[in-house]
Amino acid sequence: MRGLLSFCRGLLTLRKRQAKATGTVGSLCGLCGTNNKPQPRFGLLFDIDGVLVRGKMPIPAAKKAFEKLVDSQGQFVVPVVFVTNAGNCLRQTKADQLSHILGVSITQEQVIMSHSPLRMLRKFHDKCVLVSGQGPVLEIAKNVGFKNVVSIDMLRESFPLLDMVDHNRRPKLPSSPVVSVPKIEAVVLFGEPIRWETNLQLITDVLLTNGNLSSIYQTQYTPHLPLLACNMDLMWMAEAQCPRFGHGTFLVCLENIYKKITGKDLKYEALMGKPSELTYHFAEYLIRSQAIQRQWKLPITSLYAIGDNLMTDIYGANLYNRYLEERVARTNPKAVAKMAASTGTTAAVPREEEIDSLWESELALPLATSCKSVLVCTGVYNPNAEVPCDASRCIKETVFHGHRDFRFDPALVEPGHIVRDVSEAIDLIFEQEKFVPK
Repeated sequence: MRGLLSFCRGLLTLRKRQAKATGTVGSLCGLCGTNNKPQPRFGLLFDIDGVLVRGKMPIPAAKKAFEKLVDSQGQFVVPVVFVTNAGNCLRQTKADQLSHILGVSITQEQVIMSHSPLRMLRKFHDKCVLVSGQGPVLEIAKNVGFKNVVSIDMLRESFPLLDMVDHNRRPKLPSSPVVSVPKIEAVVLFGEPIRWETNLQLITDVLLTNGNLSSIYQTQYTPHLPLLACNMDLMWMAEAQCPRFGHGTFLVCLENIYKKITGKDLKYEALMGKPSELTYHFAEYLIRSQAIQRQWKLPITSLYAIGDNLMTDIYGANLYNRYLEERVARTNPKAVAKMAASTGTTAAVPREEEIDSLWESELALPLATSCKSVLVCTGVYNPNAEVPCDASRCIKETVFHGHRDFRFDPALVEPGHIVRDVSEAIDLIFEQEKFVPK
């Protein structure tokens, strides 16, 4: 966390020094300072899959939307951050992909991957961690701060007798000598792997042997090794007509296998990516940094989160909005009195000490007071489906597609606005904010 904060502060300090030396304002996240253009009071948080692209194919409305967001010099007229639950590449790689697709310049400081908050969990950076996912997982792990990393493939090579589902991949007996690997101290799940059976088997082995694969299962270990998971999306939208399995589906498999074997629930040290409030708070920090770099005098008080998934994008935006409203209530006597009148007690208003957390102290308290959700119909969301208003009567397995550790709340999956596509979303937001870029 402190490493990430130091990096961001250092970047801003460097840009300010450069601006002072040249008499101009340096550009951060595709923005440069001007005083003769309208200054927005809002920032935009974009989901990617199902909003801007489907698989590798851009959604037609995406380019049209971004034509409205940049001026004649290609500079953004409002602060923009891309918040994706994807975790199979580096931030710079995703920024390059977006630049190519949208035809505008995007930097990595505008991109939040599901694994980006791992930079903040410094207490794990020196531990030997097993990483699961696909793409350059070792490079990603080292990029976010981990120093001693073991991949599933490395583990399989060291213990060839453990991966037995695929008969064609079983080793020829007698097996070659086992290559020594360090004792695993934590497990990090970046995203859905390619060979689910291999990853499910070896991750379960690591958890049940307390990181020592040379030993037998020790189901009495409680708690098990720390488990960090990124991206809770049950499904996501690619080129196919129907949603595809996401990392959330893989987590469902792992959780049920672990419970079936041990009779106990799998516990997570941290869950990252949408709908986690941590992800949105980091996004607000990046929005705020862009406004500072532009030397806008007015604070960014409103965020608009545009997404296609009720259970991640809309749930997460509404959850963060609830947090922001509670912050306002704690500092506004009228709001406290109103809540007390409606509930009969002030206990419903969280005290400051109750919400103090590491991420708040590291990234500073947010300036935004609201986070509004906007749902588009170009991805996972099916406008013909209905969400039940009675949470007690819903069947979680078939209706609530959120993660096991997030409770179903009908209010949190109710979007502030529903529009056809991202271009209409921009028109709506500009109208709501009475914003007319010059």
